[in-house]
Amino acid sequence: MLEKPRRPSLQDVADLVGTSKMTISRYLRSPEQVAAPTATKIAAAMSELGYIPSRVPEMLSNSRSRAIGVLLPSMSNQVFSAVAHGIEQVSTQAGYHTLYGHYGYEAEREEQQIEQLLSFHIDGLILSESNHTARTRQMLATAAIPVVEIMDLPAQPIDLAVGLDHRAAAMAMVNAMLDQGCQHMVYLAARMDTRTQLREAGFRAALAARQLPAHVVQTSKSSSFTLGGELIRQALQEVPQLDSVFCTNDDIAAGALLALQSMGKRIPQDVRIAGVNHLDIGLALQPQLASIITPREAIGRHAAERLIGSINGQTYAERTLDLGFTLFMGGSVITLP
Repeated sequence: MLEKPRRPSLQDVADLVGTSKMTISRYLRSPEQVAAPTATKIAAAMSELGYIPSRVPEMLSNSRSRAIGVLLPSMSNQVFSAVAHGIEQVSTQAGYHTLYGHYGYEAEREEQQIEQLLSFHIDGLILSESNHTARTRQMLATAAIPVVEIMDLPAQPIDLAVGLDHRAAAMAMVNAMLDQGCQHMVYLAARMDTRTQLREAGFRAALAARQLPAHVVQTSKSSSFTLGGELIRQALQEVPQLDSVFCTNDDIAAGALLALQSMGKRIPQDVRIAGVNHLDIGLALQPQLASIITPREAIGRHAAERLIGSINGQTYAERTLDLGFTLFMGGSVITLP
């Protein structure tokens, strides 16, 4: 059996340079405190050996790890890749390492991931959900570290929150569609997470204000283009006279739009359709997909700024930060010249 390669140690670097471990340790903490010729030799030795500094001693001797945790429901979803990009714009510049976890929209899985992240003595935590298990809340209270919940605006955040009002955003888009003369609108909902439910509430409120019926076709399945096609076919069976569709996200909306076109339906003349998040796929469709523009990268950036600020003792008068939304009224809702 081949012997497993040994990871180069601090002593290995010291032996190669011909100096003491104390000098190497000093170089790692404050390179400017080591004579320039020696510093050059140390850097070369580390490169030659492939030495990877251990942060354990630093973490044990200090109260901070200079690491933050981030929990995302999906690693592949374009929505959350933009959020992660915003977070790292701030965390990297501030000298913080970012540890990611994935929980698949499951509260119990989020609880497990939070327990693991806390075991690394992270200085703060960004959560993509506002509904948590009792044990999650207990662990966070015990850890006593700054927490920022993102995407939603919970009435009682654990600590801080950065996001947008999904109910208001849905109402705004639905009202814009109703202003085009829609009378029989259906909401296509998938996964039934917090944001999907908030958008449903906005959908129902907008229709109720105009005394119009609200019909919802929903599933617990994860969003996909294929699922959008399945849901629109179910919607047509349940509401044959439908003239408009509001979808919980652009994946569902894109799939529904393509399915409608395959049936010979004209968009927007026969059916108007809109989604949420304003993803690239919507701009590639003909006509372009109307959608709610959500400030995902800005949410990540502001969340990281507030988290790191809180870690360093800054306080915020407003616990929640609403970054708002805008509507993109593409040709799938408004007939363009």
